Amino acid sequence: MTNGSVLLVDDDRHIRESMGEWLCSLGYKVEVTGTFTQAIEQLEKGTFDLVLADVRLEDDGDGFDLLAYCREHRPEAAVILITGYGTVDMAMEAIRMGAFDFLTKPLIDEELELAIERALSQREVIEENKNLKTQLDLRFGMENIVGQNHHMRRMFDMIDSVADTKATILITGESGTGKSLVARAIHRRSCRRDKAFVEVACGALPENLLESELFGHVAGAFTGAIGDKIGKFLQADGGTIFLDEISTASAAMQVKLLRVLQEFEFEPVGGTTTHKIDTRVILATNEDLTEAVADGRFRQDLFYRINVINVELPALRERLGDIPLLAEHFLHLVTEETGRKTTGFTDEALAALQRHRWPGNVRELQNIVERAVLLGKSDTIGLEDLPGEMSLGGPINVSHTGGRSLKDALAGPERQIILEVLEMNDWNRHETAESLGINRTTLYKKMKRLGLEETRHVTT
Repeated sequence: MTNGSVLLVDDDRHIRESMGEWLCSLGYKVEVTGTFTQAIEQLEKGTFDLVLADVRLEDDGDGFDLLAYCREHRPEAAVILITGYGTVDMAMEAIRMGAFDFLTKPLIDEELELAIERALSQREVIEENKNLKTQLDLRFGMENIVGQNHHMRRMFDMIDSVADTKATILITGESGTGKSLVARAIHRRSCRRDKAFVEVACGALPENLLESELFGHVAGAFTGAIGDKIGKFLQADGGTIFLDEISTASAAMQVKLLRVLQEFEFEPVGGTTTHKIDTRVILATNEDLTEAVADGRFRQDLFYRINVINVELPALRERLGDIPLLAEHFLHLVTEETGRKTTGFTDEALAALQRHRWPGNVRELQNIVERAVLLGKSDTIGLEDLPGEMSLGGPINVSHTGGRSLKDALAGPERQIILEVLEMNDWNRHETAESLGINRTTLYKKMKRLGLEETRHVTT
């Protein structure tokens, strides 16, 4: 089994042979050529996941010509250009033409390996995106964001309203609620959909590396900077950059980000050339930034600048009615990917899923469904396939019952579930009863007992 197929194009026989052997040792299927013409012949004969090409080639074409050919005839292939004579302007031109990355010689094995892994990973995302729906469907969600809860419907409306603007967007919500998915959905519904979507996890990098990652650097800017490197903002020029975990940015980084958001210009680390960009900025955080501002950990002026449009993602415990829909969605994804024959959930399993408090939100639910499919022994997911306390129906916390009877203690969760499904169905009692798997008479009685009688006109 290989990690992917690579077409290596370099006019230096020693370089292409040694690099080809190295790539093969990493598990890639590699074809090597030394000219532009030979490269075109290989691309016409078969498909490649990645084209790794030197800018200077023999005969009637160079690396940029090969890049242009791939973008027109082999858009499924990621392209990385390599040169020993690179400049920042040349790198910018390569990225604008559609190259995934632009590397300068001498190459560092770790740097090249990471660039290849990232290119192939982005290619997989692009392929997945081709299979996503392109039209908004409020009943089943936007593209791969699933939900029909009223909070989600409002969010879909907001995304549809702001997606095709240049407004900066701040996505807030607990960890695991799907902030990255929302950012990608906004990008895909904008006029920038055919340009780059660049994601940066700010909390995953120390400050000195984050600055270089975002703004790039020039050769000699710091120890180890042996060549020019373009940053993520330039890679996202014309497209969208998504800055996740923005609350982790240091005070110095916040100053630099404020300038970029106000003027859309910056200088690379160690450089003096000012780069102007046209980049849509989306940011995300799971922290309350108003508290961070009050505590002095986040600049107030930056907060006002990024909080132009706030898209707030609800926690999964606030949308219990969506759990069956989400579970079926993840089940479909896992069975398609693995070829398993799991067909659905037992009523007891779905009830247990709706009782859980979901501290990990949608991501936790996805992991549990994947685990149940992979470890399950039957074609239906039951209680026995759920982890730990969930398979036992969850522990009873005596302190939460306040000495009440079991019936009274269960009334709260039952009321919340019914309320969620009522709102999900616009208070249509017939559809709500069908969603809950009970008849309308039972639903009426429960609504009356739980104080859910609707005083306004209700569609029946």
